Amino acid sequence: MLTDAHPAPDPSDAAGTPDKACPAVSFRGVSLHFGHIRAVDAVDLDIAEGEFFALLGPSGSGKTSCLRLIAGFEQPTAGHITIFGKSAVGVPPYRRHVNTVFQDYALFPHMSVIDNVAYGLKIAGQDRASRRRAAEEMLALVQLPDIGARSPTALSGGQRQRVALARALVNKPRVLLLDEPLGALDLKLREQMQEELKTLQRSIGITFVFVTHDQGEALSMADRVAIFHDGRIRQVGPPEEIYRRPRSPFVADFVGSSNVLPPEFVRQLTGRTRPASLRPEVIRLAPEGQAATVLDHSFLGAATRLAVAMASAAGSARMHVLLRPGDAVPEVGDTVRLAWEPDDLHVMEFEE
Repeated sequence: MLTDAHPAPDPSDAAGTPDKACPAVSFRGVSLHFGHIRAVDAVDLDIAEGEFFALLGPSGSGKTSCLRLIAGFEQPTAGHITIFGKSAVGVPPYRRHVNTVFQDYALFPHMSVIDNVAYGLKIAGQDRASRRRAAEEMLALVQLPDIGARSPTALSGGQRQRVALARALVNKPRVLLLDEPLGALDLKLREQMQEELKTLQRSIGITFVFVTHDQGEALSMADRVAIFHDGRIRQVGPPEEIYRRPRSPFVADFVGSSNVLPPEFVRQLTGRTRPASLRPEVIRLAPEGQAATVLDHSFLGAATRLAVAMASAAGSARMHVLLRPGDAVPEVGDTVRLAWEPDDLHVMEFEE
């Protein structure tokens, strides 16, 4: 059932009168269990009003379950959720200040584009002229001003995605939930839509909560990112902080490409027996440094990636190095020297 196919929230509802001093969405000790499965496990989270917030994690990590809890499609087993400071417990989806854009867009094929966009306003009882005017404004906002008479089946994937956005925005939600909406698009169109979504969010100023398993999407669009694993949040922060200062080996390995060095190896380098993250792009070939043997090299277009084995008293560690444009590419079997700045070796906590 579509969240935008119901009347707009009534100010008398439990979640109907927002408090601007509070976070847009707040979780306190929220869990969601399906039998013995803990889909969400004691999550605490605040999402600010006007923030572009990404929930990032592998399949089954709990991110989509959290989105469904915000939408009202699920109720928590334990804990409490507030939306703009008002309790969301027991409040149905159509009485919340949220709308959802789904991965498959869920457009009605028997309706024209403009009727799809205006459908939520029709259910809310708005007259035909005003809802059509509002739908036309939304289509212009998503850069589709002249396709209202078409069928959704005649549109490209990118156009259908924009129509789904327009339909979700026409009821003026204060939080827009996006459930992997770019997953069905090809790479070039996906990158284009990433830029357009961020521009749209900035222009309208509402809170976007974006679920994805794609690290590039989260890092390029979000103001902050929550990393999920096994139903729990492993780290929350701005994209650059999470990328450069991952808290744990899981975060380092999942977000981008990182060399996660084992504790015994790190002790030989730093004296600290902790795992550490070393991003491939910060490593350089130098006249002096840690000796390593080249195992393989791969041309990636903008860079060349080396696979190397770096030896120490603690044993050998396989690592990747990104060569800068113009760097000479060593042959497989060559011995090279690796160097990096001390701050680039980021010592992490052990996994919980």
